[in-house]
Amino acid sequence: MVRSTPKHASRTFVFVISCFGLLAAGLVADLLWASSKSSSGYHSIATNWAFDDSRSTVIVPHQQPQKAKEGSDVKDKKKADVPERVLSATFADLPAPELEWEKMAPAPVPRLDGAAIQIKNLLYVFAGYGTIDFVHSHVDVYNFTDNTWGGRFDMPKEMAHSHLGMVTDGRYIYVVTGQYGPQCRGPTARTFVLDTKTKQWSDMPPLPVPRYAPATQLWRGRLHVMGGSGENRHTPALEHWSLAVKNGKALEKEWRSEIPIPRGGPHRACIVVDDRLLVIGGQEGDFMAKPGSPIFKCSRRNEVVFSDVYMLDDEMKWKNLPPMPKPDSHIEFAWVMVNHSIIIVGGTTEKHPITKKMVLVGEVFQFNLDSLKWSVIGKLPYRVKTTLAGFWNGWLYFTSGQRDKGPDDPAPKKVLGEMWRTKLSL
Repeated sequence: MVRSTPKHASRTFVFVISCFGLLAAGLVADLLWASSKSSSGYHSIATNWAFDDSRSTVIVPHQQPQKAKEGSDVKDKKKADVPERVLSATFADLPAPELEWEKMAPAPVPRLDGAAIQIKNLLYVFAGYGTIDFVHSHVDVYNFTDNTWGGRFDMPKEMAHSHLGMVTDGRYIYVVTGQYGPQCRGPTARTFVLDTKTKQWSDMPPLPVPRYAPATQLWRGRLHVMGGSGENRHTPALEHWSLAVKNGKALEKEWRSEIPIPRGGPHRACIVVDDRLLVIGGQEGDFMAKPGSPIFKCSRRNEVVFSDVYMLDDEMKWKNLPPMPKPDSHIEFAWVMVNHSIIIVGGTTEKHPITKKMVLVGEVFQFNLDSLKWSVIGKLPYRVKTTLAGFWNGWLYFTSGQRDKGPDDPAPKKVLGEMWRTKLSL
């Protein structure tokens, strides 16, 4: 038997200890490497999480951002990303110079959707709503010479009370169709003529069908009626008719069809100048009677207000002229002629895109017929629709209509009878 010597045993022992040492060192290194990897992974995840959180957290001054909750709505995150947009109620107002307005004697009654015709120094003011449930059936007269109201007289009982078509030849006033009664009642096709010297009324042939607020003018010996709203009060009408008239009498028994207007709808200015027929602004759509309502209660529908200007000339074809500075409606009696320019005051423009409220107009517009250019020449004392305008001895007048709620709110509120004037030099 060979026995191990002490020297040989010592060497064996050292070898075994070395092996254990190397093994232990390897295990320690492996643990350190794993620990390092785990720690590195934690920081990476934490960094990504913090980045995501910073996009969905609202930072409040002097406070630390709060961690987003798991499962929070994606819409909430998008909401936090995009700042809320606020559109001013007065977004449609245009820059305009200030005008010095003078308050005159008010009309005997307030009026909305009334009508007016100026003959020399007299402004004849017809019909209109007093309230939504009450309509006027008389005429008031304003004298520009002494700035007084007087000479009230009645309208025919069968005549419309609002949304009238109306024009004069300087003595006779032709009154065409319109709404009969308050709220949103139906239209009538009846047509009348007033002799302003005798205050006598006469019948005329009725329109082929009733209309609301059609564009109406005298042109080349014929009474022209076009557009307006259909019998349901909302649908834009395109038809265009004419009737030969002279000295307050119809020379024909029936209306003649003419070239339809390119775009239908009510509440537009209609003017003849330089032997051309112009139709300005207006809208498509209007309030309608609520279905089944015994009082024909008004119910709002979608309306599109436009700035279009159309002209009819020798070629008997409609042509486009430069549009208004902004869409404008309810201006059928809100215009005057001054030094070969058309002046238009107030009206309504497109509704507020967020609140959907009606927006009134407070500017005074000029259309220069020499340059065919529009400009904004002043501001009214307040925004107002369906106002009735006149011009005398250098003064621009307006009366009646429905005004805004205040300087910062262009929505309609109070029906007025106020009369204002300003000196106008063009």
